[in-house]
This record gives sequence, C-alpha cells and structure tokens, in this order.
Amino acid sequence: MQWRKNTLAEIRIIKGFVAIAFFNTFNAFGFEFPRAKPEDMGMSSDRLKRVSAKIQEYIDDDLTPGVETIIVRNGHIVYHKVQGNKRVESNTPLMKNDIFRVASMTKPIASVALMTLWEEGKFQLNDPITKFLPEFETVMVSSVGDASGNTGELVPPDRMITVRDLLTHTAGFANSYRGNKKAYREAMGPDRVVDNKELISRLSKIPLNYQPGTQWQYSIATSVVGHLVEVISGKNLDQFLKERLFEPLHMPDTHFYLSEENVGRLTSQYSPSEKDKKIVLRDPGSEDSRWISGPKTLFSGSGGLVSTGQDYLRFQQMMLDGGRLGKTRILSPTTVSLILENHTADLPLWLPGPGMGFGLGYGVVVDRGAAATPLSEGSAFWGGAYCTLSWIDPEERILGILLTQVRPYSHLNIRRDFQVLTYQAITESYR
Repeated sequence: MQWRKNTLAEIRIIKGFVAIAFFNTFNAFGFEFPRAKPEDMGMSSDRLKRVSAKIQEYIDDDLTPGVETIIVRNGHIVYHKVQGNKRVESNTPLMKNDIFRVASMTKPIASVALMTLWEEGKFQLNDPITKFLPEFETVMVSSVGDASGNTGELVPPDRMITVRDLLTHTAGFANSYRGNKKAYREAMGPDRVVDNKELISRLSKIPLNYQPGTQWQYSIATSVVGHLVEVISGKNLDQFLKERLFEPLHMPDTHFYLSEENVGRLTSQYSPSEKDKKIVLRDPGSEDSRWISGPKTLFSGSGGLVSTGQDYLRFQQMMLDGGRLGKTRILSPTTVSLILENHTADLPLWLPGPGMGFGLGYGVVVDRGAAATPLSEGSAFWGGAYCTLSWIDPEERILGILLTQVRPYSHLNIRRDFQVLTYQAITESYR
C-alpha cells in the first residue's frame, strides 16, 4: 500500500513537470496560456461547476455586478469564466478583455519592481530609506496612534525606516482609515497630490504611528516603495513598470491611466446600499472616471493600476514559476523565494488575520490551521479595495484570480468562497 502511495505521488509530480515543460515551450513562441481539461491537471470539471454556481448567487442577489474568475494549474488554464454585467444599468455583459480597478493588487507589482533593482545591487533591504529619501531624516514618532488627531509626545525613531520596513508594512506609517486618520486627511488634502515627490514630501511631515519594525500596520508604505523605484531608477513608476514588467510579460492592458478609446472596456464600480447591501452605481467608468481624466502624473504604488484578468495572470504565473514566464526572466528564483518568505516573524497582522505573515509585498500563509484556509503554507496572496483577489500556491502549483468591482465589500464572503471552491475541486494533491 505504501508502494502504491509513493508511486502515485511520483506520477503526479511527473505530470506536473511535463505540464510545466509544455507551458514553457508554448510560451517561448507567444504569451497565450495553454488550456487543459481540469482532469488532466488533477482537478474535477464537475466540482468546478460549484464555482460558477456560487458566483452566480452573489450576482442574482444583486450583491455584486460582473465577476471574472480564473484558475490555473501547472501553467494551464483549467477554468476561466465571466459572469454578470460590467454595466448593470444597461445590462451590458462582462467580457474577458474588460478592465478592472485592481487597487491594492498594485502593491505586489510595485514591490517586485523594486526587487528587480535590488537584484542589480542598487540597495540592500536593511538600508535606511534616508539614503534615497532624505525627506525622512527629521521624521518623528507619535506616542498616540489613534484616530483623535492628537499626536501626544513626539520622539525620534529608535532606528531609521528601512527598505524592508516599507515592503512589509512595518515602517510606522498608517493610512487614512486607521491610526491617526485626521493627520493623514489633513496632510493629503484638500489639495490633490500631483506626483509621488509631493506625496513623499507631505508624508514625511506626519509623525509615524509607531516605532519602525515593532508593529505591522497596513499602510501607505507601498506608495513610498513606488517613489523609491523612481528615485533609484531615474524613471517615473509608470515608465519603469512598462519597460521592466508590462512589456516583457506582455501585459498590454495594465496601466495607471487609460486612454479615452478604452473607456468602453473599463468596468463600472458599485457600492452596497445601506438598507439591504444591494449594489448601487458609484463610478460608471465614463470619461470622468479618475482612471481616464486623472492628472497622469501621480503613479501610486499602493493602488493605482487597472488591469485585466489575463494580464494579471501573466504577472502571477511569472512569480509562481520562480521569476520566469516562458523564456522571459524577470527575477531569479532565489529572489522570488525571498519575496515569499514571512518577514514579520510573529507580529500580529490585523488585516489578513491569524496564521498569516507578510513577505515583500505579499501576504503569506504560515499556519493553515490558524488561518482556516485551504491554501498551502507558503502560498502568497493579496487583494484590492474593489473586492479583487489573487493568490499563488507553489506547493499545489495553482493560482487563482477573482475580479469584481464592489467597494466596500466586508459584508461579502465571495473571495473566501472562491478559494474554498477552487481547492475542493482538486482530485490529485501534491501535498
């Protein structure tokens, strides 16, 4: 019996390697992902029907508009479906090339961009950010980290913020919705920030919410990461991402701002009503949307990108394949491994919750039991404010993407449902 178990495990591993080899050969000549029957990749077609059925429940209940879901295993698309409408009011169906606001799913991309410069020897992770951003040389730390606006006694930082602190959200920054919200609102408005340099100038004048490295606080830190890319490379973030990631990975529909010719592809954005949580229109995705009419000078590493499911798939598959997509190498596999390590030790992470740690731009699973997640330990994930989500699972060789446009979405379980229903469809596990 043990022999049989070992033999079956070996067969599954061989199948996975064959699939990966085919994927890499295929992509040597293009960037279209091969498709495969779920059964050929160790998954069940019948069980995957549960994904679309559950998604349709959310749509039928008017809790979300259109939804795009993608599941890839061993480099092959085994499930790709669009459901619902991109414009509910006109009953306009969602299409596979439609464009979504991916919000904080920008963060892994900006973080990877910075790590390409790390590979070039431009900085070390423990370098103080003042080496590149002298604006922070005089930053102070508040003794009061609440929303009152009262900073209390201001003290110098015990140590300078490091690049790693930025990438792991342990720098001391807060956000406009948690921590000293009043200070952030006053610093960031009412005048619109026009570029990252001005953003950093304003941010450097706000006292830190805590001593660097002592807490995990989801924050505006990745905006600083984006500006670091600009300072170190000498190019704005938009240009750098285009040259170093989007063009090599063939991601033609990923941008900070869209041209007017793409207005028709930008999905509408909705919010839940106070009465019954049914969706109401907030941003129709017209010419007036800030992704069309914005300043086109501010490129936010924290959450400024729009993209398609097929574009983001290419980025995530590159990370899942150890920094390479086909013959295009973006990072060394050793760097990818470092990115996906837990860098926050046992610091509590209030947003992803127990059992989770944080890598360099990604949340990571460190304890499946505590996290109550089907994802393997070592999986990396992040989502966005419009109810988007993507993850990669190196152990099971699987990645998932869910895109919709609802904000806020804390009343919805659609992201967790998608993960559970993806993993219940696995019939051959690599664990």
